[in-house]
Amino acid sequence: MKKIMTALLKSALMIAVGSVLCTGCVVRVHGPPPPPVPVIDVGVGAEVDVAGPPPPPPPDANVVVGVAPWPDGVWIGGGWFWEGGRWGWHRGYWGHRPYRGAVWVGPRYVYRGGRHVYVRGGWR
Repeated sequence: MKKIMTALLKSALMIAVGSVLCTGCVVRVHGPPPPPVPVIDVGVGAEVDVAGPPPPPPPDANVVVGVAPWPDGVWIGGGWFWEGGRWGWHRGYWGHRPYRGAVWVGPRYVYRGGRHVYVRGGWR
């Protein structure tokens, strides 16, 4: 009986350890960056003239952390934002759609007509 209990305890411990090791995984996306998102008419005030292009993204910029922590969670990728007259990096995070069918379009930088332009992102 003692051998059976020891075997059951070992099995339960291995299952528990395996479960812990499988949670909180980090998925790294490798390969070329996706093509730029086409310019979308997002309304008045959506574009800001900036001093120049943003710096290259940090090494972990394409990291998606685990799986959605709730049903219908949406990964909002990290990106450069123009704030206070300079570029600032915001890390990615899990977000909620504000309404059914909403799609996140990230912010982007474009060079248009001799101007450096930051185009704000948001839900569409």
